[in-house]
Amino acid sequence: MVGINIEATKSTPEIKFAGNTLTIKGQSYPENSVSFYAPVFAWVDEYLEELDEGKAIFEFNLIYINTSSSKCMMDFIDKLQEAFSRGKQVMIKWYCDPDNESLLECAEEFKEDVEFPFEIILV
Repeated sequence: MVGINIEATKSTPEIKFAGNTLTIKGQSYPENSVSFYAPVFAWVDEYLEELDEGKAIFEFNLIYINTSSSKCMMDFIDKLQEAFSRGKQVMIKWYCDPDNESLLECAEEFKEDVEFPFEIILV
């Protein structure tokens, strides 16, 4: 499967796939979060459909996300939960600055809603 590689901008995160890991890193406050994340979601859907063996790791290393990006992250996590319910091995590693209380709280809320491995890593 062809990977995905989106360069970061001032308002959008870097998104890249290497090995079995998709990394989303930076800030996320695009003008239209839904349209920005649509191709990422399409890629993730295809990737998870083809995932037969091994664990898919999704790393989030975000500094800031706005409300509409937060909603997209919830949709993203719902996709992973659905895949996990179908027997796919998925996990999230959410990197967070312990001083960034709003993002840490956001990660903790996301973690409460899932059954698959979700690690919050303080950096």
